[in-house]
Amino acid sequence: MRQAVTGKQQNSRMCFVCGLKNVAGLQASFFETDAGELVALFTPREEHQSYPGRLHGGIASAILDEAIGRAINVGSDSEVWGVTLELTMSYRRPVPLGVELRVVARITEERGRQYLGSGEILLPDGEVAVSAQGRYLKAPLERIADFDAVENEWRVVARDDDPRHFTF
Repeated sequence: MRQAVTGKQQNSRMCFVCGLKNVAGLQASFFETDAGELVALFTPREEHQSYPGRLHGGIASAILDEAIGRAINVGSDSEVWGVTLELTMSYRRPVPLGVELRVVARITEERGRQYLGSGEILLPDGEVAVSAQGRYLKAPLERIADFDAVENEWRVVARDDDPRHFTF
């Protein structure tokens, strides 16, 4: 299946998952698709390992949690965020370091102020390595944290090599 990229979400300065100036972080980029899904791209490095050559399970959880939490904003002009209430992980395959990986997330159900979502980390061959399901509370950013968009460099950073579509 081919999905067109319809938008790119913001990065920040120091977030562990999306912070572009966090040298220890994942520096992930997040793209919205015409299928209503969110796709994150990241390349895990040695500092993200548990066993040699393998992504730490807690970091796999972090990227999936971020992607599902952001998926509530796909196709929306508002900035409502997901605060994690519950997250369940299934680890199926080892996740390698040093290769670009995709995370695909979506909203599966909305329940008033809460929503359910799911996501997967895909290996380069498309096989699911890790999957997650979560329950989140919708909240505006100003209720979650004392956040200054300018200080935190919260913005969309477009790059020439940003994908225009994803094929699954």
